[in-house]
Amino acid sequence: MQASQHHRSSGMSNTLYYQPMQKFDFYCSPQVQTLDQELYYKSSNGGSQYPTQTFHVQYCTLESSTATSSYTVYNSPSTVGFSPNGSPISKQESQSYPSDPLHSPDMADNTHGSPVCGSCTMDDMNSFMHKLRELETVMLGPDYDILDSYDNTLPGSVASPDIDSWRQIMEAIARRDLKEVLIACAKAVSDTDLLTAQWLMSELRQMVSVSGEPIQRLGAYMLEGLVARLAASGSSICKVLKCKEPASAELLSHMHILYEVCPYFKFGYMSANGAIAEAMKDENRVHIVDFQIAQGSQWITLIQAFAYRPGGPPHIRITGIDDSTSAYARGGGLNIVGQKLSQLAKSFNVPFKFHPAAMSGCEVQLENLGIRPGEALAVNFAFMLHHMPDESVSTQNHRDRLLRQVKSLSPKVVTLVEQESNTNTAAFFPRFVETLDYYTAMFESIDVTLPRERKERINVEQHCLARDVVNIIACEGSERVERHEPLGKWKSRFRMAGFTPCPLSSVVNATIKRLLQNYCDRYRLEERDGALYLGWMKRDLVASCAWK
Repeated sequence: MQASQHHRSSGMSNTLYYQPMQKFDFYCSPQVQTLDQELYYKSSNGGSQYPTQTFHVQYCTLESSTATSSYTVYNSPSTVGFSPNGSPISKQESQSYPSDPLHSPDMADNTHGSPVCGSCTMDDMNSFMHKLRELETVMLGPDYDILDSYDNTLPGSVASPDIDSWRQIMEAIARRDLKEVLIACAKAVSDTDLLTAQWLMSELRQMVSVSGEPIQRLGAYMLEGLVARLAASGSSICKVLKCKEPASAELLSHMHILYEVCPYFKFGYMSANGAIAEAMKDENRVHIVDFQIAQGSQWITLIQAFAYRPGGPPHIRITGIDDSTSAYARGGGLNIVGQKLSQLAKSFNVPFKFHPAAMSGCEVQLENLGIRPGEALAVNFAFMLHHMPDESVSTQNHRDRLLRQVKSLSPKVVTLVEQESNTNTAAFFPRFVETLDYYTAMFESIDVTLPRERKERINVEQHCLARDVVNIIACEGSERVERHEPLGKWKSRFRMAGFTPCPLSSVVNATIKRLLQNYCDRYRLEERDGALYLGWMKRDLVASCAWK
């Protein structure tokens, strides 16, 4: 999830209001991914083989072009089966088709929804039911037809759980229940059921649309993640998925739009700034360590707030940490960030110094932070810690190591802002379901502000959200950099590192409530156990808290 880096004048008279910027690594699906495999299976009573059926599967993958926000359709005639020993046999063959600016050719007349699904016509439904009956006969024997006619009179159902599952899937396809079909496809991928997975991907391809309803748009990107997951595994996924980033100015524009239409980043950065301002209200020398400074936009209004502090502003020093790969989002190195903040501070007569540390959080050592005696220390972790690998990824456990390292510095306040999602150590299938639930709320909240047909909305979702979704679904191990944890788990980590909670000021809570008055009334703010949660309807999306 990304945020804007442009400062905006607002009618809100809040000195802690500012524009955020957050940099993440982006991922997109392979340019061409097809699966063409023959699966053979044996009957339950012996070694005779039954002929397999051919499924023509279409996959959609997103192009990286920001000019058209297009994706390309790939058609793969796929026959899928298992060898007698259970191993897959594959032959790959693909053909690419021209991409449409918004969606595939069969969606050309349907910009507000998905196209008519040919397989859901009555003839095709009858065909599917005939295939299902054939499968039932194979599994249950030729007398199944006779038994089935007595279903209503028998005390129990004679149908197997597998047959019931197939019926439920086909009913979901018939009623175009995209969420249920997505989950069924993910379950098939999780179970390495390639036959079912390919069939469901072909059905999903006809149900999703990047300009449709929120679930259709999200479904397009989640389908992309499923295709990418089947196409590769382990460390090779990341190499296949990496693609050209949009130009710096374009990316900033996309982030700015997301920042304006949703309050998630404003909430996170405003609450963090409020906690720092409250902790430092009586300090004369303040040192802020920002573990992912990006454009440095978070500190614009905090510098302004300190400028008007009773008794005069403190001396402020900011240590800005950021990976060198985020230079594309700045248009240059960390020195540019320091120059901009220094000019701002000078215009407000605030004594200011900037200390750059061009490295990732995993590389930070104490000597890189420039700690000086006599300075009150504030450490800022905003939408950053979930990128640190923990004990499930690396024996070095950078996530907990970093927290212990910061605690050894005796900071006056440490701020934490993270997405309220549980995808770090979850296995693939529950992780898929959690991602579907989380981003459904996110896409719905965007939908109330940005018209579906606007190219800007497609760009925002593709470049600021979709690549994170694909990374969560398609990647494992060190290649999966999007590893969110709910606040309960973060609290355990902070306590184990020796921190104690520092409840946010009621002033911060009141300020954010005023902020939300500018947005849809389906956003909600809750304070629980000293932390603030911002959500959409019943789903928590961002959590913020402070520690010392």
